[in-house]
Amino acid sequence: MSAQAPHNTLLIPGPIEFDDAVLSSMSHYAESHVAPGFVKVFGETLTLTRKLFQSTNPSAQPFIIAGSGTLGWDLVSANLIERGENALVLNTGYFGDSFGQCLECYGAQVTHLKAPIGDRPSLEEIEKTLKQKPYKLITLTHVDTSTGVLSDVKGVAQLVRRVSPETLVIVDGVCSVGSEEIAFDEWDLDAVVTASQKAIGCPPGLSIVMTSGRAIQRAQSRKTPPGSYYAAISNWLPIMQNYENNKPSYFATPPTQLVHALHTTLSQITADVPGRFAIHTQVSDKVKAAAAALGLKQLAPRPECQAHGMTAMYLPEGLAPPDVLPGLLKRGVIFAAGLHKEIATKYIRFGHMGVSVTDPNRKDVDNALAALKEALTEAKQAKGL
Repeated sequence: MSAQAPHNTLLIPGPIEFDDAVLSSMSHYAESHVAPGFVKVFGETLTLTRKLFQSTNPSAQPFIIAGSGTLGWDLVSANLIERGENALVLNTGYFGDSFGQCLECYGAQVTHLKAPIGDRPSLEEIEKTLKQKPYKLITLTHVDTSTGVLSDVKGVAQLVRRVSPETLVIVDGVCSVGSEEIAFDEWDLDAVVTASQKAIGCPPGLSIVMTSGRAIQRAQSRKTPPGSYYAAISNWLPIMQNYENNKPSYFATPPTQLVHALHTTLSQITADVPGRFAIHTQVSDKVKAAAAALGLKQLAPRPECQAHGMTAMYLPEGLAPPDVLPGLLKRGVIFAAGLHKEIATKYIRFGHMGVSVTDPNRKDVDNALAALKEALTEAKQAKGL
């Protein structure tokens, strides 16, 4: 039995339900951020982050910084591109729009390569665009939370290395890390930005960024200073290196309890990284089959474009999120409404990741599917459909 107070099951695409052990580690007693005990935990957490990204390259560098996943955009935009330089955003939804806006805040010249809703730009389109002018970096959202679209990170990285090898490959992995395979070294990526509260399974408040040696070199060889103080790699790099080498260091105070929680969940995840991906794929297949049986179509119709940690589903004609979500809540389940502004009133989003997927004793997914069936039936009857 869970030690948590009874509550409705949170099955949105993040924050997610948390394991008891993770929440328990949040209650760690107060300690200095430069005390030996914490320095050891933070150093181990950075090393575990390397394992999460399947990276053994010593020139790669993980960063764990207090902030939301959005801070990762700032770290990329402030350090890895300079004012007036070109950035290519592979846009699969709301978060492609937002990453582009962040890059523009720092003076980048942004080109969006947009796919139709529910799809992703093709490799042929990307290659054609890359050949039109030089790009300092290319960004793609591994899983866009607004659409549930899964991008082909490996394929895009291979293409960029062949066509435009100087272009940095930047991945927004906020809704993918922990549920989708990411092989940082093998795929030759330059930065993956993510956050603590989604498939990683830690409460919100930590921005986690994995960077390549090539990206660090880009940051260190800038012609102009970075456009941010808090997000400057030059300020954080020695801190992360010192902590991982068991040396106390200070730039800004880390959230000590959150780091303990992250240490706990990463210890669980890295015990079997391939198994973690496999169970998310298995449960995703189950959810998508059940949704199809209920007559619900996904925003992403092609299987290769479908995320494994969430499912975005069109509601039947005549129904909107306010017709269905209260029925789910009445049955103890919380889904998310639509987010993509063009179709927000037409669909809902089901987050199935982390402990709700990996702990078979919880029955979260089975309960949610049963609740969805009942809530849909109830909503149709209320509407006379």
